[in-house]
Amino acid sequence: MAEAKPVGAARRDRPVLFYDGGCSLCRREIAHYRRLDRAGQVEWVDLYAEPDQAQRYGLSWHTAMQRIHLLETDGRLVTGARAFAALWRRLPGYRWLARLVSLPGVLLLLEPAYAAFSRRRWSRRCTGDGLCNTK
Repeated sequence: MAEAKPVGAARRDRPVLFYDGGCSLCRREIAHYRRLDRAGQVEWVDLYAEPDQAQRYGLSWHTAMQRIHLLETDGRLVTGARAFAALWRRLPGYRWLARLVSLPGVLLLLEPAYAAFSRRRWSRRCTGDGLCNTK
């Protein structure tokens, strides 16, 4: 997915990661990353617990819940595999992985896999009207 600037995105001192805290797999993975972020490099936003936060950054809740999103400090919004690479660049123990996936062509290969996973996760967890179970 192409990078875009959400409505009203201003320069920030740290990136914002939007994730689905109602998804048990997502919640466990983000908890792991948060434990590594001892320096507070990332602002973590659980859209399941705080649904209004997406709108604050010009995102629809429905869109933001379907894929991981990271709002960079310069206001660029990245999603999917690119969001993971941007996150990993800021976490000790994952910077090597960020460099690896940022090699030419690697993200182009990873994005379709992430897109398929996220579509399946969303369709198994949530109905078309946005009602989601927390399993």
